[in-house]
Amino acid sequence: MTGGAQVHSLVIKLGYNANPYIATALMSVYSETGLLDDAHKVFDELPNRTAVCWTSLISAYERHGYPRRALEMFRHMQLDNVDPDRVTITVAISACTALGALDLGSWIYTYICRNWGKESILEDLILQNALINMYAKCGDVKAARCIFDTAKLRDITTWTSMVMGYALHGPAIEALHMFDMMEKELVPNHVAFLGALMACNHAGLVDEAWRYFERMEKEYRIKPKITHFGCMVDMLCRMGLLEDAYRLIMNMPMKPNAMIWRTLLGACSDSGNISLASQARACLAELDSGYAGDDVAMSNAYAKLGYWEEKTIVRDRVRRRRQPGCSLIEIGSRTREFAISDGVKCEHNELKEIIKGLTENSKSLLGDSENFTFSYVDLDGGYIVKE
Repeated sequence: MTGGAQVHSLVIKLGYNANPYIATALMSVYSETGLLDDAHKVFDELPNRTAVCWTSLISAYERHGYPRRALEMFRHMQLDNVDPDRVTITVAISACTALGALDLGSWIYTYICRNWGKESILEDLILQNALINMYAKCGDVKAARCIFDTAKLRDITTWTSMVMGYALHGPAIEALHMFDMMEKELVPNHVAFLGALMACNHAGLVDEAWRYFERMEKEYRIKPKITHFGCMVDMLCRMGLLEDAYRLIMNMPMKPNAMIWRTLLGACSDSGNISLASQARACLAELDSGYAGDDVAMSNAYAKLGYWEEKTIVRDRVRRRRQPGCSLIEIGSRTREFAISDGVKCEHNELKEIIKGLTENSKSLLGDSENFTFSYVDLDGGYIVKE
């Protein structure tokens, strides 16, 4: 039994489980250790739930990577006629950011303006930053800029949210302009530099990207992270500078991850650079040998140069490893899998009729020219039915 569970048992024994203050403290103990189900049970035992109780649970779900569940609880809170406070609203906005839920985030902004007034945003830096970040990451950079322009206080988070927003959704040149404005007031951090590099990547500004990349360590003593290297490699590959990308990878102070090698492999596949593609594929084999997409990229590189025999060998290897696409459905206590397969005959006549009907109905909608079939797999008996 964990310490939290022991305390919980004692609370119930003493009859304090209905106390919202004690319950909130218990929920915090459980959520800190990732025991969200236990935290939710404590919440469910409460006869009267305060805004603090709701916020504690909503925050726990959002903090542990369950933004959708956090927003579900936020909706239930409103149905329970409990008014959210600033902390609740800020957490809900963060959950909207994680999900890209722009409509709900905009509704929350309207709620704030209607109930607390726009001035309340300007007086709360954390709430203001959450809104700017939400709008920027969800693609409504204009709305983010409106809040930014009226802000009385700005910290590094305020600026980096705008830099990243423009870098992700454009215009890219505005991200660099925002970065330059920020430098006049604050010292940029690694997130701001990542935004600048992403903007250069999207705009194809290779020389400018190198300048930002080199300034990180020379001027600000910020050591580039793997994300900065990844952004540079991606840009060089997009611009066809594959040798430069390879040299940068080989000079990285940390071990390149699969994503970086995969970026180079994809670019080599498109250009037909077999030599670099082979080196990238060899490195990927050590990191993630089971990913079939790497062999597909390699076979495309062979095809680009007309090396059909090598292409066939790689493609055959892919086919042997590839798992068929499938869908699962649970009926009662049994699990059924619908998969692509050559199939064998069996006695499931009723299922055959269902599959036949699905095929006929689909062809009537999509046309006879579409080449597809439906299959049924019985996981218990190993049977496959194919129309």
